[in-house]
This record gives sequence, structure tokens and C-alpha cells, in this order.
Amino acid sequence: MKRCLVVGGLACCTLAVLWGLWMWWFCRFKVPAGMMAVVTAKTGAPLPPGAILAGPGQKGVRCEPLAEGRHFLNPIDYEWRLVPVQTIPVGKVGVVTSKVGRELPPGAIIAPDQASKGVWRQVLGPGTYRLNPEGWHVEVIDAMNIPVGYVGIVTSQTGAPAKPGAFAKPGEKGVMADVLQPGLYYINPKVFQVDLMEAGINQVSIIGRTGTMVLTRNAVGTASKALDELRESVLEQQQKRREAYVNDNANLMTQEAVASSFGSASGARDRLAATAETSRANASRKTAKAKRYSESSPEADEKRPLAVRLPRSAAAPSVDVPLSDAVAFGMNQFVQFPSIDGFQILLDMTVEFELLPENIARVYMLYGDLPAVVEKIILPQILSISRMKGSYYKARDFIDGEGRLKFQNEMTAELVKTLGERHILVHNAIIRHVEVPNEILSPIQAASEAKEQDLTNRERQNTARKQAELNTRLAKVDQLRREVEQETDKKVATIAADTNRLVAQLEAEAKLAVAALDLERARIQAKTTQTLGEAQVRADFLVSREEALGIRRRAEVFRSSSTLADLTFVEKLNPNLSIRLIHAGEGTLWTDLKGAALSIPAASAR
Repeated sequence: MKRCLVVGGLACCTLAVLWGLWMWWFCRFKVPAGMMAVVTAKTGAPLPPGAILAGPGQKGVRCEPLAEGRHFLNPIDYEWRLVPVQTIPVGKVGVVTSKVGRELPPGAIIAPDQASKGVWRQVLGPGTYRLNPEGWHVEVIDAMNIPVGYVGIVTSQTGAPAKPGAFAKPGEKGVMADVLQPGLYYINPKVFQVDLMEAGINQVSIIGRTGTMVLTRNAVGTASKALDELRESVLEQQQKRREAYVNDNANLMTQEAVASSFGSASGARDRLAATAETSRANASRKTAKAKRYSESSPEADEKRPLAVRLPRSAAAPSVDVPLSDAVAFGMNQFVQFPSIDGFQILLDMTVEFELLPENIARVYMLYGDLPAVVEKIILPQILSISRMKGSYYKARDFIDGEGRLKFQNEMTAELVKTLGERHILVHNAIIRHVEVPNEILSPIQAASEAKEQDLTNRERQNTARKQAELNTRLAKVDQLRREVEQETDKKVATIAADTNRLVAQLEAEAKLAVAALDLERARIQAKTTQTLGEAQVRADFLVSREEALGIRRRAEVFRSSSTLADLTFVEKLNPNLSIRLIHAGEGTLWTDLKGAALSIPAASAR
């Protein structure tokens, strides 16, 4: 029995060692950092129809991958492969499409939750994720970066359609009321479409017969290379959508058409180039760090933004307006109307307008992007109001400065009122140039020149007369100045003399008052000395008299003068003197004194 137990124990130990060697050498594997292991079970129950990932006890690809570290799996039952983990860098988002889960209704692509098939509504932000690529596909795309000077118009692409003319509420499809302010947003582009619109002052410039050009403010750069790249990417996507709008509408021209049409009229071409230069100079400047980056970085030369080339005259080079600085749209519309006297008037105009952030979502919902706003609202109003107002003016009114200014003010006021009702704020409507027919322009110019020359001559005469009057007045002023100086010197001398006399008088009066006070003080001191002397003599007299009276009365007490002398003698004795009486017995004085002792007072001994 004991032998059987020993053999069994040895067998168990052997099996344990073999099992450990098997697990360590054949079943052990390591998942390195930044990787994950996708495990496939070779045995188990078959998957249900349509299933992709296997659960516990099923045959197929397991749902959950294995993380970094050491793992043990039986190679007979499982096989595995290493794949990189899903990494979402900064400035990117991951759009997840699930291949497993509940089926979506027909036509739906957005999964209501992560347990359904389709595109997840939520995106993956920057970070590391372990999603089995067999069951989930992750598309890494750029995050939405709203540049400074822009806002993001959010359009929900899922849900029931919103009511016509109303903003989409949560869960509805359509334009939403809230806009995105400048910043970085992690948004699913398959759920929400974000369109950029300039929230600032833009220009619509109408250049003669050449057409219309829209210049928008630029996007301010940042100090971050990654954010600048995102900004350029977003602006490029915006420009592509606007180019598509240009190609789909007959009233909008492509950028090449803009350039070719600008070359048809040299005067209009020069004015358009000047307008572009002015707009670019007045646009918002980038920060210093962004400028240094754009000048020094080699990648910046490779990623220059698109530009619209505006040709100028043969003597001047062409002008490139970067689309990120001033995005241009060409439109073949111009302002031309007949005057009240039957002449055709052609205007160059610039209208500055602004889309406020609180109204920009409604403007986008009603009219569309900026090219559509300009084409559908701003340009028709400019053309209509200019023709309506201009038909009441004569041709010469547009040459005369006062008439043109009056027309400009009326047109500006009407544009402010009309476009303000459509949530568009107009700041200025400026007439920069007017073209009228030569048959009326030449006589009017000649008459105007003659009139201006006459006015100039008159003004010269007035100037000469005013100059003479000015010289006369200056001479009078100089004379009056000298008189005032003399009078001032006289008054200064008089005041100085009066002051000195008054000071001397005050000093004399003060000395006199001091002398009077000294005299009075001397009199008082003499009187005081006399009074004190008399009082002292009187006191001494009274004291001496009283002493004499005392002596006299003492003498009168004693009948004899010897008694008074004795009393005086006694008073003059030393108060410490001691007198002792000794009784003398029989015998002589000297014999009695032998046994006697003189008593000396203690005061005398000291």
C-alpha cells in the first residue's frame, strides 16, 4: 500500500512538471506594449447565422482582445495574432462602425447605442482603445477646428425633419440654433455636418462691367502647428464646397473665369486689384508666432493655401489673394441703370456687411452659405435699390460730389433697413467710381473744370484778402501786445514802490510800538522796585519796633536791671550745660569732694 502511494505521488509530480513545461514552453506568449492579441477559438459550438464574434464556448474570433502582458493559451484550442491598438492622436477623432449587434431599421446608418450595428453616434477622442478590428472599424479623421473669425453652423443629419423655417431640436434633422464658437470640437461628421461662416465684416465689391467679387476676412493663425494644419484643412473643405456651389449655379463663375473676366477691362482690373490689396491689408493679422512658423517652417511652403490671381495692367504685376486670407467669389453682376435724363450709369461699389453670431444660424438656414447669401439676398438688393434710387438722379448728379454723396447716403440707409430685416448688418455702401457716357461726361467735366477753376480763383482772391486781413490783425495784435507789456511794466513798478513804502511804514510803526512798550515796561519796573523797597523798609521798621517794644516790656516786668541781666545771662548759657548740687557734710569742701564724682552729660562726652 505504501509503495502504491509513493508511485502515485511520483506520477502526480511528473505530470505536474510536464504540465508546467507544456504551459511555459508551448502555451505562453507575450503581447508587447502598443499591441493587442485577437484570439480565435478552434473548438466550440458554431456561431449563429450572421454572427461574427464568438462568445464563451463558441467557435470563432473572440470578442474581447487580450491586452499587453503575458498570457497562456492552449495552441490546440486557440490561435492568436497580434495587431496594433487603435490610437487616436491629438486633433483627430475616431468614427466607429460596428459590425456586430442588433440590426438597424431599413435606411438607418446611425446606431442608437453601442449594442447595435452601424455608426456610433459618439466618437473616440484622443487616446488608446482596444477594439477588435473583426467587429469594429475605426476611421480616424480630423477634428473640427473653428478658426478665429468664424463660427460653425451645425446641421443634424439624423432624426425626423424639423418644421419648415424652424431650427432643429435635439433628435430632429435640420439646422440647429446654437453655433460653435472658435475652438476645437470632437464631432461625428456622419451625425452632424458643420459648415463654417465668417462672423465678421465682409465686402461685396462691384467692379464696373467686370462683375462682382466677395472678399471675406481672414482666419487668424495660432502658435500650434497642429491647429494651423487643422485650420487650413477646414478652410480648404469650405472652399471646395463653395466652388461646388459656383459650378452648380449659372450666376457664379469659377476662379479661372474670375481671372479671365478681370482682364477684359484694364480700369476695372486695376480697381479690383486695388480693392483686393486694401481688403488684404485691412484683414485681421496673424499672431507673431504663427508668422514666424509660416516663414521658417519648410512644411509651410508645401502647404500654401489656394489663391485667386487677380491680373493687373501690363505695367504692374498680378496680385495673389490667398483664400485663407480673403476668399474671393466672382459673380457676373454689375450695377447699371438709366438716369432720369436717359443716360446709362455704371457704378463701382463696395458694400461692407456683417453677419452677427446670434443671427448667423438663421441666415444659413434661410439662405445657405455666404455665396448663396450674397447671390440671393445682398446682390439683388444692391441692384434693385441702386436702380430704383438712381433713376431719380440726372447723369451730372453722379459726377458732382454733392449729388453722388446724397445718392450714396440714400442707398446706404435703404440697404441698412432692407438687409437688417433679413438679419444682415450693413455698415457702409461706398460708391468708388462712376462711369457715364462720354457725350455727357466731356461737357460736364469741362463745365465742372471751368467752375472749379473759377472757384479756385475766387478762393485764391479770398485767401489773399484773408491773408492781408490776417497780417493787419497780426500787426494790431503785436501793437496791443507791446502796449500791454508797457502797461504791465508800469503797474509792476508802481506796485513795487507802493509795496516798499508800505513795508517801511509798517516797520517804523512796529519800532515805535516796541519803544512805547519798552518805556511802559521800564516805568512799571521802576514802580515795582520802589514799591518793593518801601515795603521792605516798612517791614524792617515794624519788626525792629516790635522787638524794641518786646525788650522794653521785658525790662518793665523786672524791677531791677540786674534781674534782667541775670535773665539774659541765663538765656545765653549753653543749653547742654548740666548743673549738679552736692551736699557738703562736716568737714571741708575739699574733703567732701574726694568721694564725689563729677557727672558729665552724655552730650558733652560725645
